[in-house]
Parts: sequence; structure tokens; C-alpha cells
Amino acid sequence: MNKLDRNAEYQFYHQHLYEKILPFWLERAFDREYGGCYTCFDNNGDRLLSTDKYLWSQGRVVWFCSKLAEMNKTNPDYLRLAEEGYHFLSKHAFLPNGHCPFLVTREGVPKEPVPGKGLETSIYADCFVVLGLAKFAAVTGEKEAFRQAFTLYQSITGRVATGNFRTEPEPIPEGYRSHGVQMILLNISQELLAAAERLQAPEAGYLEEQCCTLLADSLATFHTPDGRVYELVKERASGDDPCIFGRFMNPGHSLEDMWFIIHFARKAGREEAIRQAVKVTERMFDLGWDHEYGGLLHFVDQEGGKPRGEQGAYTGHPMLAKLEASWDDKLWWVHSEALYTTLVAYHLSGKEELYRRYQQVKDYTFKTFPHPEGKEWIQIRDRQGKPADKVVALPVKDPFHIIRNLLLLLELLAEEGAWKEGSDHD
Repeated sequence: MNKLDRNAEYQFYHQHLYEKILPFWLERAFDREYGGCYTCFDNNGDRLLSTDKYLWSQGRVVWFCSKLAEMNKTNPDYLRLAEEGYHFLSKHAFLPNGHCPFLVTREGVPKEPVPGKGLETSIYADCFVVLGLAKFAAVTGEKEAFRQAFTLYQSITGRVATGNFRTEPEPIPEGYRSHGVQMILLNISQELLAAAERLQAPEAGYLEEQCCTLLADSLATFHTPDGRVYELVKERASGDDPCIFGRFMNPGHSLEDMWFIIHFARKAGREEAIRQAVKVTERMFDLGWDHEYGGLLHFVDQEGGKPRGEQGAYTGHPMLAKLEASWDDKLWWVHSEALYTTLVAYHLSGKEELYRRYQQVKDYTFKTFPHPEGKEWIQIRDRQGKPADKVVALPVKDPFHIIRNLLLLLELLAEEGAWKEGSDHD
């Protein structure tokens, strides 16, 4: 029998979002003088450590404020915050060459994250600016926001095609392709496509072709027939890669990407892609699950457990230190993504094993991450689930993944039809 009580689940997530997560950010984080949002809180949520603003996070904030405005049309506050964030991006997110700086001051002045290392340290910042601008355009019909997003998107895809880009804080080892880049391109292409369709823009056809190409490339390059997803794949190579970079996997990225794929595949009627995404959801969840302490590990080997393999010519590469130091972290974003992906995969497949995985990650997540005093989530935990005072990617407390996945869960649980026992995706 279908065990899911959709109404109870909806009420649980609605209360958690609107009574526990959003109050922290709405009361403390938005800069009403200069615009944008503060995210440099300590992991416990007690102190604001810096008023600097990472464009990575600013674009994401505009996305979720726009999404909140879309889902709460009677509350003008969310639209106002989205508009303020959009204006901050319009004024401060673009360098003279049209690219995005990684970091700006409170006032919006570009600032080197590491002195002497440049302003353009990660193309992910550019991607998240596109994400925010595109969602704002889709919700408001703002044509200038779409134009800015599409122009930046063309710049991003051009840089990726030539290999002329950086991806700090996780630099790509020379000779490898990154699944992280591939998945974010699919994500922002879908957001731009939605905006183009809303505005009846002529770019819609091109963007749909981009989504189809990215989906096909991802399935052919990073996926295995048994449902594993490699985070890095050696360019111009064949056979097994003995290097640790060619063996490790990122369960959180893999699960997040599966709902990107599912969303586009549902729109495009790509049943085979949905079946593959369901398979990956099961496989990568099981590879990433920590059977000793519970929760999903940050990085794992292709056979599970701690990443291992040869270092070869990559000795001293910063990603080696990251794999060693953080493979067993338990991270907020991984678990919020797993919540949504396992539930949408169960929704489409009717497979009871996916319901079990959803309940498993839900139990762990809400036992582990919410702050006991209601200060949002303690986002980084060690393997045993204890708070860890460390930096995993950016030195920020970023609300994006939690808020986005709670909103998506609410949309899914409210969706009529197709919640049935069993399907042809088994």
C-alpha cells in the first residue's frame, strides 16, 4: 500500500519552511541599505562574520525570493525582496567584460577572494547569477532581466566550450571533465527556457535544444548502465581510470542532478531518461549512505566508502586534500536534495524501495540538521552528526538548498494526479 500521507507531509514541510527557516533570513539577512543578502553567518547562526557578498549566493537568493513570490502571490514582500535582489545584481554582478566577480563588498564593489588571485575565480558564480535573473524574469515578465541572463549564459557556454574558466573552490584537475559543470548548465538552461516561454522569446527553441544536448551528453559521459555517476571523467581516455579523481563520486551532486533530469524529461516526454534517473537515485543513495552512523557521505569511492586510487601526476592538487579532509562530512545541502529527489522518484515510479529511502533520509535530516534553538539549520556536521565548525565550499551559511527543496517538496505534494501505486518506470 502507498504509505505516504501527502497532506501530513505537506503540513510538515510548510510549517518548517515558513515558521523555522524563513524567519531567520527575513529578520536578519537582507541589506535594506545597499541591497542583496548577508550570508556570512557562522554555522551556528549566532554571528554575522562579514558583510561581503558572494555573487554565488546572491543569485541563488534572487531565485528563491522569486519562487516564493510565484507561490505566494498575495504576499508582496517576497516580490519586493526579489526586485531588490535583482537590482543589486543588475548594478554589481557584471565586470566590464560581462563576466561575474566571485565576491563583492557590501556596497557591491568587486573584491578578490584571495588577494592576487583575480576576481573571476568560479564560473559557478556566473551560473547562479543566470539562475536568479532567469527566475526573476519568468515570474515578473521582466524582459531586461531575461536579456541579461541570456547574454551571460552565452558567455558561460562559450567559456566552457574553450575550457577558459575556473571552478574554485573545487578546481577541475587538468585533463578531466566535471559533472558539476554539466549539471549546472542543464539547470540554468531549464530556468532560461521557462523564462523564454513565459516571455514568448525567440530564444526558446535554441534553449530547448541546449537542454536536449546537455541531457544526452550527461547520460553518455558521466553515467554507467548500473546507475552510478562519476564526478570527473578523463578526457580522451578509454577503460577504467585508476586515479582517485576518476573513481570518486559525489552522492549529493548525483541526486540533485537527477531531479534536474527528471524535470526536463517530464516536460520533453523522455521516459528513458526518467527511468535512468530513478535507477541513479537508488544506486547513488545506496553508495552514499553511511551504514555506521547514518546520513549521506560527501564523497565516496565508486565501490562505496572512502575515496581511493592512485594520485599519479596529481600529487599536491588541492582537490586531493579536499577529498581527504571532507569525504565523510554530513552536509545540509546533500540531505535536502536527497529529500526531494527520492520523493519525486517515488512519485513517478511507485517503487516502495524509494519510499523507504525517502523516509530514511527524512528521519536522519530532521534529527540532525535543524538547530535545537530554532536558528535555521546547523549546516555542516561531522560523520557522527556533531556540529563541525569548518568551511566546505564558501565561508557562508547559504539558505538556497534548504529553501529550494522545501518549496519543490510543497509543489510536488500538492500536485494532483500521478500519485499511484506502481508505474512503468520500475
